[in-house]
Amino acid sequence: MVAYQEFVSLSRSPDSEERGKAAHLAAYAYLNHVGPADEHAALYAALFGFLDDPSVKVRAALAYGLLHSSEAPRTIMLALLRDSAIISRAVAQYSPVFIDADLMGLIRSADLPMLTALAQRANMSERVAEALVGREDPQLTLRLLRRGDIILGGMLLQRLAGDFGSDAAMRGALLSRADLPAAARLLLVQKVAEDLRQARVVKGALAEERLGRVLRDSTDTAVSVIGEKEAAKAQADYVTDLVGSERLNTRVLLHAVVTGHVLFFADCLAELAQTPRHKVFTLLEHGSRPALNALLARCGLGEGVRNLLARLVLHARASDLADDVAARHYVVTALTEELIAEHAGAIPPELEEAFAYLSEQNVVLARKAARGVMRAFAEEATVPMAAMKLEHQLALPAA
Repeated sequence: MVAYQEFVSLSRSPDSEERGKAAHLAAYAYLNHVGPADEHAALYAALFGFLDDPSVKVRAALAYGLLHSSEAPRTIMLALLRDSAIISRAVAQYSPVFIDADLMGLIRSADLPMLTALAQRANMSERVAEALVGREDPQLTLRLLRRGDIILGGMLLQRLAGDFGSDAAMRGALLSRADLPAAARLLLVQKVAEDLRQARVVKGALAEERLGRVLRDSTDTAVSVIGEKEAAKAQADYVTDLVGSERLNTRVLLHAVVTGHVLFFADCLAELAQTPRHKVFTLLEHGSRPALNALLARCGLGEGVRNLLARLVLHARASDLADDVAARHYVVTALTEELIAEHAGAIPPELEEAFAYLSEQNVVLARKAARGVMRAFAEEATVPMAAMKLEHQLALPAA
């Protein structure tokens, strides 16, 4: 315990270190005071005395004593917020007494070091976060995006995805956010595909045509995966945006069913047919083929595409397309053979896009299924393949 006379002696000392100690003691005493009100008022007045001290060390000691307390006097903290840079940045970053109105005025005129300090506050409202992003400093924006505890509005995230989607670091920070709108996530996935298409290491590893198929298939998968998550949350905006921007085509519908994303597929049909979602689910689960054709007709699909999708739905009812690659391969193969047989090998123009998709998937799924078979064979084989001996040695010509 420091006696009053000793405190007075420290506060009047010509040594700034001793005055700083007195300032810190005054702050501690004020925050932990339990005595009469007049004593508390005297301590409050003493804080103002240290606030006017010419030494930055003394004012810093005062700020350090009050820095993390929600009981610190707002008037003192506001004065310290306009003190020298080393004090004001610390106060801006750590003091919990400030409200949004205090920070908004500061953000408009603050320099980058002060903005960085504000961006590291433990608690930050959406309004303050958006004001900081509004200063349009990429590194500051990136720092805020990487903080998952900060709420950023969907419209702001959508704008940032459009403005910075070509920047790898910014794109990664956006994609890691759970609150990123589905439309923004899809936009970023498409930008990733564009960058991969132009990357020298990728272009050198795959032929251009095959690279196009791989990226197209990956983008289709991203569209349906994102759509499935949105459908599970009963969010219809994503599908509405796809329809409005004319990005929902036969290929996407087929891919949604083939990959087992039935919630997304149902939402697509509900939006296209302007039919309640629960009715679409009932038809997909139990509807007859004529009923399915009637639903698909309301979606504006041609007769050939309607028949193909109806067949696909009927096949999907009996298969686990979400997890079973072999089942996907069987269904795609069956549909391909049915199309060839039905049209005697002359696929009509209306079905060319669908047939091309099924042919691509047939190859992709056959490879995956084959890898699964070989893995199962290797796990179950009792005799190592290296130990097998051939009755007749093969004589191969030298290369």
